Amino acid sequence: MNAREALGKYGEDLAARRLAEAGMTILERNWRSGRSGEIDIVARDGDALVVCEVKTRRGGRYEHPMAAVTHEKAARLRALAEHWIQAHGGAPPGGVRIDLIGVLLPHRGAPSVEHARGVA
Repeated sequence: MNAREALGKYGEDLAARRLAEAGMTILERNWRSGRSGEIDIVARDGDALVVCEVKTRRGGRYEHPMAAVTHEKAARLRALAEHWIQAHGGAPPGGVRIDLIGVLLPHRGAPSVEHARGVA
């Protein structure tokens, strides 16, 4: 695993922990749909399915992680959510929500984890 992959995995671990602490159930991590891409975290929030994109950045070097989801990325996440639903027996009664979790790792101190619900 290279440094970039390790950084991403660490951010996803923090994000999964934040979701679990918020009462969500983690269903899958790093779910792949062929060549369409990957969903970082699939969770259940009550009767809703939550597709989570996790963006992790080191402080000061790049744009804020929450700015990293473009319209194209949002469209791809919606398509991936549809693939997941088809592969797992249909939509849940509470519908589907796409969330973004931004993890910012400062040079010193604790990481900052922001959770934006319903971004796409």
